[in-house]
Amino acid sequence: MFASLSFAAVAAICLVGGYLLGSIPFGVIATRLGGAGDLRQIGSGNIGATNVLRTGRRDLALITLVGDGGKGAAAVGLAWWLFRSADAEAIAGGAAFVGHLFPVWLGFKGGKGVATFLGTMIAIAWPAGLAAGATWIVMALIFRFSSLSALTAVALTPLYVFLFNQTPEAKLWLAAFMAVLVFIRHHENIRRLLKGDEPRIGQRPAPAAADLGHNGGPPLA
Repeated sequence: MFASLSFAAVAAICLVGGYLLGSIPFGVIATRLGGAGDLRQIGSGNIGATNVLRTGRRDLALITLVGDGGKGAAAVGLAWWLFRSADAEAIAGGAAFVGHLFPVWLGFKGGKGVATFLGTMIAIAWPAGLAAGATWIVMALIFRFSSLSALTAVALTPLYVFLFNQTPEAKLWLAAFMAVLVFIRHHENIRRLLKGDEPRIGQRPAPAAADLGHNGGPPLA
């Protein structure tokens, strides 16, 4: 559609458009409109579907999951529709992912990116994306840790892209780029997993020591 544009112009459009699309905080919007309060003040404070589930509202968690995954897929789809370029797809998908992690509307304090990762990968390399989603489901059913399921799925996704021969290489680089960022965003979860303190799916995280009184009771006034 815009074949006459230079690569720099295409990249700029994909970066800005993908970022703005990815920065839409569906979890915050869904919980507020659904009467569940400010998601950032609930559970872990994360804006993703796992934390929405801690409100007890599965419908809002589903809306968040679909929205967060859908915005990554939409960024990829729009880039392909406009430019018919795998590189443009990868740039837009990566920008949407970064937008979810660091949304300008929330002071650059966003989610951990798992749903957006999966939505982006399903759109740009659907066999690898579906394999990653299946990995998450299997790990979640066995171990009941959302973070462990996510880390396993994203770590294997570049391998899935390679095994399914999902060319061009931009798709492999995108999977690797997003996987690294997911691991960085999950550094606290990794620490809790190693210590055995990570909450399971649907379980509220334990309060931090700083939030407790001197003997483990409620905080002192």
